[in-house]
Amino acid sequence: MSAVFNQPSFARRIAPVFQGFDGFLAFAVFLLVCAGLLTMYSSGYDHGSRFMDHGRNMLLAGFIMFVVAQIPPQRLMSFAVPLYTVGVALLIAVAIFGLTKKGAKRWLNVGFVIQPSEILKIAMPLMLAWWFQRREGQLRPLDFAVATILLVVPVGLIMKQPDLGTALLVLSAGLSVIFFAGLSWKLIVPPVLIGLVAVALIVGYESTLCADGFDWRILHEYQKQRVCTLLDPSKDPLGKGFHIIQGMIAIGSGGVGGKGFMQGTQTHLEFIPERTTDFIFAAYSEEFGLAGNLFLIASFIFLIFRGLAIASDAPTLFSRLLAGAITLIFFTYAFVNMGMVSGILPVVGVPLPFISYGGTAMVTLGLGLGILMSISRAKRLMQS
Repeated sequence: MSAVFNQPSFARRIAPVFQGFDGFLAFAVFLLVCAGLLTMYSSGYDHGSRFMDHGRNMLLAGFIMFVVAQIPPQRLMSFAVPLYTVGVALLIAVAIFGLTKKGAKRWLNVGFVIQPSEILKIAMPLMLAWWFQRREGQLRPLDFAVATILLVVPVGLIMKQPDLGTALLVLSAGLSVIFFAGLSWKLIVPPVLIGLVAVALIVGYESTLCADGFDWRILHEYQKQRVCTLLDPSKDPLGKGFHIIQGMIAIGSGGVGGKGFMQGTQTHLEFIPERTTDFIFAAYSEEFGLAGNLFLIASFIFLIFRGLAIASDAPTLFSRLLAGAITLIFFTYAFVNMGMVSGILPVVGVPLPFISYGGTAMVTLGLGLGILMSISRAKRLMQS
């Protein structure tokens, strides 16, 4: 006699895969993805296959997020040392026999061309979170010194390429882990004060520091020019200052409500350089105005606060440090991109998350979101 058992429905079979997903985080990402698709269609519809490629990149990032979200944080911790080691080894390989494009040696041919510095955006917070997890309960100044060395080595290699934008992102990710691990304010305040004094001196002595032939030594010539152009873009309005000037014109011309979807004159008459990548915020601002900017900023704030909430509720030190660092990566991306386009920061190659075109950056964002989802999912499954 055979017994007949009722087969569970398809929905019940796949429900465990989605159990514990963070709905608030997913909603914040959904808002930004919608804004990104609208902006890319408008600014890139006559730019080859940019819109279709952007949609494909988003789907790829979503798939990566879904896969990584299934990996428990304990398992993610086991990837920290191998991923960091491989990333640093590849950076050394780039310095020795990397590919040079437009004066920068950032790529490596391993059968296909890769940019190893992108690996460190995730490998760095993973490594430092792993390090502090091992030292939990017995942190000493020496442990922070070791963490600083782990951070300085890849950042120095990336700056040597040179790639100031990626170096800034890796540095901010590492510093955020060190800060969240409990770095004393006595060690934080002096560098901040030195930085503020340095900025004040650069602004005060701009005419001398930016004179032709003056060598800054610690920066490459093109990096010096970016700072000087930020201080006074009108010195070379058709050359080095063109990007910043046109970006500010586009943002200002959008007014309160914007010119309307696909109605941006600065964008479609091609006055905005790199309108689908680094300067896409200018194209967005022109068409959607101040109201659209407030929506975009509110969406990023929602995403960041949700990420910090996930970090604060994480069950282990490793999870808390990693979630906090990943969240601040999103903040750094958004703040630096909007700042450079609006003329308050030097122009560096940092895309606007989910809005700018770029496959490598989108993969990094998918990995970061997957890690946040994994940490949130582990907490929810523990509670249930």
